[in-house]
Amino acid sequence: MATINPVQLLYKKHNLTAVAENYLLAIYNLKEQKRKATLTELADELRNMPVSEGLGTSLPSVAAMIRRMSKDKLLEMTLSKEVQLSSDGEKLAEGMVRRHRLAERMVTDLLGLELHKSHIEAHRLEHAISPEVEDKIEKALGNPTTCPFGHRIPGTAYKPPSTNEITLDQANVGETYIVSGIPEEDQKLLEYLVESNFLPGTPFIVEEAAQFKGIISLNVEGTSVIFGYKVASRVWVYKNEN
Repeated sequence: MATINPVQLLYKKHNLTAVAENYLLAIYNLKEQKRKATLTELADELRNMPVSEGLGTSLPSVAAMIRRMSKDKLLEMTLSKEVQLSSDGEKLAEGMVRRHRLAERMVTDLLGLELHKSHIEAHRLEHAISPEVEDKIEKALGNPTTCPFGHRIPGTAYKPPSTNEITLDQANVGETYIVSGIPEEDQKLLEYLVESNFLPGTPFIVEEAAQFKGIISLNVEGTSVIFGYKVASRVWVYKNEN
């Protein structure tokens, strides 16, 4: 008799819709990025998901869905108006993120899909991957611990590349860093990152950090790469100690 894992039991208990899965994914991502999951931030995060997901992203629509998921004991709203996952919600969100990031690995590493397209394809696949297929994907990939964008895959033996990770907007001029994680939601931004070879594991030097201009300029293997501070706050790096 096949054993049903705890996450499967939670799925049966809560009868999650694809919309609820996407909300869990978005809230988990905000938490991982150390951003507050307010209704406004959550709406912005949901707008980054493919149109094919069919998500309502107006504040009234988001607020209504949060109330529904609160009644289902998947999350709660704090006194400071921040959305937090419940214990069940956290476990289901981790399962969702795990499937999404394994799907990104699968389409890039096994199928050879261009990196900037993998995030959207993973959204199409994540809702349909069963626990059995999930395990087989993980084994076929050689048990990866991160997605192609450097983010942790839950349920793996992940270890951060450094204990001193910071966001790019905090980096110092003249110092050398290594990319550890990049944002994956904006396909145009991803194309720019791929063209600039600004990917996890790539070393670079900060040439200019001009907040009054709103830009940070980098030397990436001899090529100039420029970011706005909003994007820089979503890029994770660590100092190259070598």
